[in-house]
Amino acid sequence: MIGTNDIKRLREKTGAGVLDCRDALTRCDGDFSKAVEVLREKGAAVMEKRAEREAAHGYIAVYSHSGLIGSMVELRCETDFVSGNQTFRDLAHEIALQVAAASPQWVAADEVPADIVEQLVADERAAAESLGKPEHIVEQITKGKLAKFYQQVCLLEQLSIRDDASTVGGLIQDKTLAFGKRIYVHQFARFAIQP
Repeated sequence: MIGTNDIKRLREKTGAGVLDCRDALTRCDGDFSKAVEVLREKGAAVMEKRAEREAAHGYIAVYSHSGLIGSMVELRCETDFVSGNQTFRDLAHEIALQVAAASPQWVAADEVPADIVEQLVADERAAAESLGKPEHIVEQITKGKLAKFYQQVCLLEQLSIRDDASTVGGLIQDKTLAFGKRIYVHQFARFAIQP
């Protein structure tokens, strides 16, 4: 049986509505992790449906760590109602903190220049082949190394510094589901004073 504490916990984690949380927990037989994934998939579907809508509103969050590292994030959304919401602004601040701490280079994997990806794949493939690995293992190793690379350099693929069970992209999907509106990182910048 799904209890109100389970629904409350899932709602706090994802920001989804009470009925969506109850429905996800019911579909997953009370498995919290699976319910989170179901809600994230639903958030991804909402994002995909709304991808063509103009996101003319947003919020710019700024973070500074001891005046030595700083970051700025422009988080966009569809409506001024969402951009004025404190939860949305808190998300922008969390992402700015992530940028300062984890130093991503691109927002998403599709922004990484093709020549960098091709070189990485070629290098990893050659390294695996030099060890005499069979072709299907070479493919698995190469895919794994590429995924690890994206997780290091792409903001949306990075594990959240506050919750290593979620990626930054997952956090955004959670809020997209909660608001029912498209939310995305338009751009970011990171600054650091080098001694």
